[in-house]
Amino acid sequence: MVRDTEVASQKEVPGRKLKKAGKDIPTTSGTKSQIMMRLEKMVEESDIMHGAIRSVDIDEGVFGIAHSEIIAKEDMQQLFEHEELGIAVIHTYIWYMYDTLMRGTELCNRFNFIAASRINTTLITKNPTSVKNELVDRFMAAGDNTTPSLYFLPFNSGNSGHWVLVAMDLSRLMVYYLDSLSGDWSKYPSMKKTVDA
Repeated sequence: MVRDTEVASQKEVPGRKLKKAGKDIPTTSGTKSQIMMRLEKMVEESDIMHGAIRSVDIDEGVFGIAHSEIIAKEDMQQLFEHEELGIAVIHTYIWYMYDTLMRGTELCNRFNFIAASRINTTLITKNPTSVKNELVDRFMAAGDNTTPSLYFLPFNSGNSGHWVLVAMDLSRLMVYYLDSLSGDWSKYPSMKKTVDA
C-alpha cells in the first residue's frame, strides 16, 4: 500500500496519490528507455520532485516482517541519473514485483526475499550472531522449507555501493552469487562467512 505524504515542518501531511504504476508502466513490453520515460513522466506529473515523499507500507509477506519505506526525490534521481541505488529503492522494487507478479500465486511458495536492511556488511561485522539469527528467523517465517524455494538477498558490499544478489536454495543447500560485474564472491568474505554459518 502506498501512502502519500508531504514534508512540512518535519511532519507528514496527507497529499495526492500517484496512479497505480501497473497500468502506466509496462513490465514486460517495450524497451527500457520507454519504461524509463513513462516513469519519469509519471514522477514529473506528481509533486514528488517538489519535495513530497511517499511512504510504502510493505506487508510481512514480502520480507517476513512488515515495515515501511520512504521514497523521495533523491530516490527517483538515483533511478533517472543511474546512480547508486539505496535500500529504499531496492526494497520498493521488490515490493512492487511481489505485489504485481507473485501475491496470491504459487510463486509465493517458491521465491522469498530477505530485506537488505537487515543483512548487510556493517551488521555482519558488528554482530554476526544477530545476522545469523535474522536469517534463521526469515527461513522459519517462510514456512515449509521442504518445498524447493529460493531466498533472494540483495547485498551491498559497502565498496563503492555495488549491489550483488545472493540466492539461497535451502532444499539443495546451494548458494548462488549473482554479480552484474562478473565479480568474485571472495571479495565479500563477511557475506560468505555468514551464509556458510
